[in-house]
Amino acid sequence: MENSSGITASLQGRYASALYELASENKAVSAVESDLDKLGEAIATSADLSALIRNPRISREATARVMDGIVSLLDLSPLTKNFLGVLANNRRLTALPEIVRAFASIAAAARGEVTAEVTSAHALTATQLKALAAKLKEREGKDVKIKANVDPEVLGGLVVRIGSTQIDSSIRTRLNSLAQAMKG
Repeated sequence: MENSSGITASLQGRYASALYELASENKAVSAVESDLDKLGEAIATSADLSALIRNPRISREATARVMDGIVSLLDLSPLTKNFLGVLANNRRLTALPEIVRAFASIAAAARGEVTAEVTSAHALTATQLKALAAKLKEREGKDVKIKANVDPEVLGGLVVRIGSTQIDSSIRTRLNSLAQAMKG
């Protein structure tokens, strides 16, 4: 896991690393990764859930009850449920989105793949995603898992982020560069 040493230096990375080790011992890495994907999506799409995990005024018990409800609703594995209980008891739920990302990075590194976050103005077709994955694999020398996002603000083209590297071929950036050049 070449890039995991940088990840585990942070608090979120240590939690993600501990969870990965437990999941690996229990042969449940893919189940936990799937659970965390569901959780990450729920946090990203629910303003209420996002506010809840960031609110220090809500008691540990109340937060734990809400998280139990979310575990049931999303049908998460017992290992993920126990992990969320630990986070709630330690008042570390605010770190959950970063833990989700760190776990995904650790799991991808263990599989020998990298994750590319791709942002486009319109949803990419399966054929486009497959072609992009092939190009990125050729560039990176590893299998590439693509997480596609849609942001109409990019106007066209793509913004690809792999780790700390960003490839920005969006029309928005090109227009901004042109505007800067015209200002002199």
